[in-house]
Amino acid sequence: MKAYLEINLKIDAADRPKAAEVYTRYKAPFLDTIKGATSKELLIRDEDVQVLHGFSSAAEASAYLTSPLFGNDVVAGLKPFLKADPDVRIYSVA
Repeated sequence: MKAYLEINLKIDAADRPKAAEVYTRYKAPFLDTIKGATSKELLIRDEDVQVLHGFSSAAEASAYLTSPLFGNDVVAGLKPFLKADPDVRIYSVA
């Protein structure tokens, strides 16, 4: 089974380049070290920024949210730019 972790972030346009640096810095470690990780994409809209993570399973997507890479690195790096709590969703592919 395949799954996606979608994280929507409210980030001001002026702060998006710095937030994109956080995405770029941790993309390779995510793909290289997180169990079941298959892809990571940064999607930008006028109203928000979305990071779409691909996984082999929903359980692996959920486990990533409690990993040190996510909590200690990604969240800490993005925190100064967030205007609201992230909207986090996990989807299983039918």
